[in-house]
Amino acid sequence: MALIVQKYGGTSVGSVERIQAVAQRVYKTVKAGNSIVVVVSAMGKTTDGLVKLANEISPNPNRREMDMLLSTGEQVTIALLSMALQELGQPAISMTGAQVGIVTEAEYSRARILHIETTRLTRHINEGKVVVVAGFQGISSAGEMEITTLGRGGSDTSAVAIAAALRANFCEIYTDVPGILTTDPRLVAEAQLMDAITCDEMLELASLGAKVLHPRAVEIARNYGVPLVVRSSWTDQPGTWVTSAKPQGRSLINLEIARPVDAVEFDTDQAKVALLRVPDKPGVAARLFGEISRQKVDVDLIIQSVHDGNSNDIAFTVTTPILKRAEAVATAIAPALRSQSNPKLEEAEVMVEHNIAKVSIAGAGMIGRPGVAAKMFATLAEAGVNIQMISTSEVKVSCVVDANQCDRAVLALRAAFEIEAGEQGSKGAGENACIDSPLPLRPSAPLLNCPPVRGVALDLNQARLAIRQLPDRPGMAAKLFGLLAQHNISVDMIIQSQRCRVIDGVPRRDIAFTVSRIDGENAKKMLTQVAAELGWGEVVLDSAIAKVSIVGAGMVGQPGIAAKMFEALAQQQINIQMIATSEIKISCVVAQEQGVKALQAIHAAFELAGSEKFVVPA
Repeated sequence: MALIVQKYGGTSVGSVERIQAVAQRVYKTVKAGNSIVVVVSAMGKTTDGLVKLANEISPNPNRREMDMLLSTGEQVTIALLSMALQELGQPAISMTGAQVGIVTEAEYSRARILHIETTRLTRHINEGKVVVVAGFQGISSAGEMEITTLGRGGSDTSAVAIAAALRANFCEIYTDVPGILTTDPRLVAEAQLMDAITCDEMLELASLGAKVLHPRAVEIARNYGVPLVVRSSWTDQPGTWVTSAKPQGRSLINLEIARPVDAVEFDTDQAKVALLRVPDKPGVAARLFGEISRQKVDVDLIIQSVHDGNSNDIAFTVTTPILKRAEAVATAIAPALRSQSNPKLEEAEVMVEHNIAKVSIAGAGMIGRPGVAAKMFATLAEAGVNIQMISTSEVKVSCVVDANQCDRAVLALRAAFEIEAGEQGSKGAGENACIDSPLPLRPSAPLLNCPPVRGVALDLNQARLAIRQLPDRPGMAAKLFGLLAQHNISVDMIIQSQRCRVIDGVPRRDIAFTVSRIDGENAKKMLTQVAAELGWGEVVLDSAIAKVSIVGAGMVGQPGIAAKMFEALAQQQINIQMIATSEIKISCVVAQEQGVKALQAIHAAFELAGSEKFVVPA
């Protein structure tokens, strides 16, 4: 007999008929000899309706009262589903987040789970009852017993957290698509179903497909080794398994606020090649990395910063044994990249730097926590380490520094994030390694017979901010991202330009980053106010952007993957505005109106389409 946690989303319980269908599925699972805990969302568009009601009362409703209001949606569902199960003759009991013992931070609208008191829950399970739990909600631990909600995707988070606390055999997430697809079926009808995907790939694809799984839920599954499967509420198809490495014996206390960083990684076998002043037009990255691919040069980090006039900078890192080949390719192609339309533009220049190291922090817990990157930058600044390149993903922040500062950087970061020397930490994609020695910064072996690119994601909800002429000295990145963290603004991509200007004797660089679009105006206003007193240049906001990404553990060691992505965009005359990479992810910023076309072109280029068309139920 297995202990299973099942979660059903709002669409799956959107009507009385659908609730009865869920009850039949749960009843069938119990009759097969299993114990079941069911976590449900509010019915259909109930939450949207409650938000609308609140906005009719107040344009800026109190967050405490919003949590009180929104938590009622799930209570309707749990009562109805319990009734439906009882009508089938199955003992069942409905429980709110507070009743089930989900204790959270005292943070309204975005609380994280501290722990789950499982005594009452276990007693009901042992009595043979199906426990139907209200997802998305909990209760604060500060003695006030305040109702809190977990924010977007909160029911996913509730379900996986309960599975972790109960040490359930597995957790099933039922939704309106048959599993994890290679992209959003609303944008590409031929999106293909995956049999399995690693937690690390899933975390990087936080916005993949029909947004069927929230990254906080994946984070918990990864941290506690919860087997997770995403399935359709409408069929008996097996769905997609989300796999994770063996858990590291984490405490269930402070479940969601345990340390955000699992490992400090470093690689001293690196060199940097930068092309300065390449034309800012479609096809440039495709030509460069196409030639690099043909010469079998394997590239690690790739960054392209915000454009400067009609030109841009592209930089990449390689391992030192292949540096000469990489330099030769860049030098050969640089003259061909000069702008034909503007002969006055300076010719692209190749800049090579040998003595560098890549230092990274990695951990699923950094998702949605604004202060983690800022803490890394502040730690490096305090250690006197200057940052030459920055590249980010959902679960990793990497910085390129001088090789002779690597040891100092690693020791400082270990101390700051409480990573003990000799402690086993997670690599960027789930592999255990000792942080006393350099890590090869490579993810665990990909799933057998899987393509190098597993899926394509599109995020249309970001804005880009660029700060011109930031002084190039230790502490500037720390100051900038510390300010954003203080205002609870999460940052996604961060790119530092390679071109350096000396103005009034001070070397300066541009830095660009993306934030949620709803935070864009506030971030610009706040940064503009402090720019003058800190000696920064202009703050520029662009809200009309889209981020398109490819993810796959199998892309490691395959030089042609980036080139293929860039070529797909070039063929559609889509200009790449920014590039950032991690070991298993490549992200490009493009114009917002070209986002969907970019996703479709990349999905087709990697031949990810299947023969079956998926229609998402209304």
